[in-house]
Amino acid sequence: MKVLYLIQYAGKGGTERYVEVLSRYLSRAGLVQPCFAYNVDGPLVERMRELGVPTVRLDMRRRFDFQAAKQLARLCEQWQVDIVHCQFLREQYTALLAKRWNKHIRVVFTYHFVLPNDALTRLSNRLMDRRQDQMIAVCNLGRERLVENGWSRGRIRVIFNGVEPEAWTGTREESTLRDELGVDQAQFVLLYAARFVPNKGHRYLLEAAHRLRQAATRPFTLALAGDGPLLEQVQVQAKKLGLEKQVAFLGFRPDMKNLYLGSDLCVCPSEHEALTFFLIEGMAAGVPAVATGVGGNPDIINDQTGCGLLVPYADPEAMAQAILRFMEEPEFAARCRAGGLRAVRESFDVERMARSTYEVYRAARPEDAG
Repeated sequence: MKVLYLIQYAGKGGTERYVEVLSRYLSRAGLVQPCFAYNVDGPLVERMRELGVPTVRLDMRRRFDFQAAKQLARLCEQWQVDIVHCQFLREQYTALLAKRWNKHIRVVFTYHFVLPNDALTRLSNRLMDRRQDQMIAVCNLGRERLVENGWSRGRIRVIFNGVEPEAWTGTREESTLRDELGVDQAQFVLLYAARFVPNKGHRYLLEAAHRLRQAATRPFTLALAGDGPLLEQVQVQAKKLGLEKQVAFLGFRPDMKNLYLGSDLCVCPSEHEALTFFLIEGMAAGVPAVATGVGGNPDIINDQTGCGLLVPYADPEAMAQAILRFMEEPEFAARCRAGGLRAVRESFDVERMARSTYEVYRAARPEDAG
């Protein structure tokens, strides 16, 4: 089966990682021949080329872009594509429109968000729904949101994002993070890796750190990895709160395993998340988490997984108190570490994710089932 992974921006976020992971594992298993098309260039293009995936740019200027749809239909005919797997609404509509000129292709859409659409988009979704073959939501709330946004429930399957457990294991001694921060093993290190944009909640995390400094008896460092338009604003806030010694800005980091292994706790103060790789990777590295109870976070952190604590969004005091519990109760932290490792093996393993996605591809092409 040949699958064309179609994406608007070939950047460096979780969605791009999702595309790369599926391409690698499904091709390695001999189940899929991946190919790749994008609109805006970015780091994912080079990574896909390194995997040996045929790659091409497709100009998609708007949601209803009939010229792009025609070009996609021709490309799928040229490459003999069976499935077009889309990640965002613009390319989903482009692929659905392409069916007009290439009736062979089937369209699978993965919903990486948990946000409601506006009324006009909900209407257009309902009109396009009859063209859609299969849909994937990466969390349970995502499935409900897709239905609210106008898509048929019967075509939607929830498949959690997954990681390779063995790829993230290691020891504290392997990490260079504490040397980089200039702290010893007694220091409690909090880690948050996310773009500096409004919905990621950096503002509230710094307010929680300010409260934590007043309440904690153990020294701590908050390591913030990432870049983005609000970086300077957050740096100014940290200075105003007097947190220059507690907060370290690491910039964009490709060495996430190194950061996890040097940390004691992952913190995620986001306003909305679907199913973030940040928390799952941290769990696989043996790092528990405190996160806001939004989106797909409750699918990761709950009584069954026992890997951390959930707090309300925009509640710095609740965040500070949850972090403080990990600092003061090492036995509780150890139980959460063990719970996270177990949950990754049972629910967030990349092989499970890839195989389940392949079954969605097969469902999208019932004529190939035999």
